[in-house]
Parts: sequence; structure tokens; C-alpha cells
Amino acid sequence: MNSEAEFLANHFLIAMPGLTDPHFAKTVTLVCQHNADGALGIIINRPSELKLSDIMRQMEIDLKVAELGDLPVFFGGPVHPERGFILHEPATVWASTLVVSERLALTTSRDILEAVGRGEGPRRMLLALGYAGWGQGQLEREIIDNSWLNAPSDNAVIFEHPPGRRWKAAADLVGVDISLLTSQAGHG
Repeated sequence: MNSEAEFLANHFLIAMPGLTDPHFAKTVTLVCQHNADGALGIIINRPSELKLSDIMRQMEIDLKVAELGDLPVFFGGPVHPERGFILHEPATVWASTLVVSERLALTTSRDILEAVGRGEGPRRMLLALGYAGWGQGQLEREIIDNSWLNAPSDNAVIFEHPPGRRWKAAADLVGVDISLLTSQAGHG
């Protein structure tokens, strides 16, 4: 990769039907950071059994807005599943924030959860445990191997579609009916 324009930050990686790794089959991953050293992303369509109230209780943070307690906690990826990541809109900067786009950021610091507990958190958010990570050149090889379809991200897919519909909704962004795709690549 020779230029910033070739990197896939702020894009969705949509698992192709032939991707059978149980961590990634039928997933949509938002690439939050991508450069010559590798990539970091959050899977946005795999809710876990945990709820926000469970995380807040574990971290001993009061949750004053009770209805937020039912927000699902997502499986963000297999790397560091004990670490929390919050995708949020607007892209307000907290103590440890990576700005993904003008409207979206990824935060890992406790202060955002404390604000959520007070009812002062971001307007829309997705809480995930763990992340997906790729080493230098690994993601590019996986794309060449036909593991992923990529599409520009859209916050509506993250925050407005139910998790079970995000895989199809992300593919729809590039006019692809994911159910018609094959696991066979057209190159050798």
C-alpha cells in the first residue's frame, strides 16, 4: 500500500460466505484503524449474552438511566476479549479515543462509561468486548483470498439496523446480494 487513500479505516469488512472461521463467519467488522502496520476493527453484529448493566455493575459505575441497562454488549473480536470498546456518535473525544470519522469514534476509557451512567453519554453507542486485529499485510491477503467484501461504513447500519440484519445491510451498501455470493474467488 502506497497511500493513505488505499487504507480501509472507516470501512466495513463483510465476511464472504466462504469465511468459516467461527469468530468471523457472517460478520460485519468496522475497520477503525488501518495503516502499513496492520488493522484494528470491531465486529458490529454479534451481540453477547451480556448487557450494559452487567458491565456497569462489574465496573462499579451507577447507571441512572435504567433503560440503557438493556443495551447489548457485542463480541467485538477475539483479541483482548476482556477489554471494552465503545463505538459512538457523535465523535466526541474522551480520555482515550480514536476518531474513526467526522461522526464516529472508538473510545476505551472509563470516563465515557461514567458519563453514560450519569445520562450524559453519547447519543448512540455500541459497546463491545474484544477487537479484531490484523498484522502487517494480513488483511490485504485475506481480501485477495476472497474472505472479505469491503464497503464504506454507514452509521445507520451500526446503530439503526438490528444486529441480525447488519450483514445483509452492509452488503447492500455496495449493491451486493450477499446470499448470492459464492466462496470461490474469480482469480488464482
